[in-house]
Amino acid sequence: MISADTLKDLFLKCRSLIIYGIIGVISAGLDFIIYLFLTNYISFNYLIANVISVHCGIICSFILNRQFNFKIKDKTAVRFIKFYGIGLLGLTLSFCFLYLLVDIVNLNKVTSKLLTIIIVALVQFILNKTITFKTKNA
Repeated sequence: MISADTLKDLFLKCRSLIIYGIIGVISAGLDFIIYLFLTNYISFNYLIANVISVHCGIICSFILNRQFNFKIKDKTAVRFIKFYGIGLLGLTLSFCFLYLLVDIVNLNKVTSKLLTIIIVALVQFILNKTITFKTKNA
């Protein structure tokens, strides 16, 4: 059985990752809800809906990570540009994975979107942790 102290130590060591994950779930949830709304209720093409929904997720994620996770207030514009650039890379990956899974592999567009979110989120975490929110001490 794991002791309370061990769990506390683990949480403190992984705090940023845990909060990043929670914010990622919130941002991905927003992305997914907007995607579903645009594709199912407004009949947008799934790729166009993906572009819109991903942009909303990127902005949400930056604001929440800056405010609640990394709590870094300096160089906001520079950090936002880096974060957005990584987000656009994520959008490109998302676009490619969605096209591959929906049009080539013939997976359902909703399942494809969920798989794509997971893959892209992992790539973006690594890049944002090491580039966007890197501090001089890290």
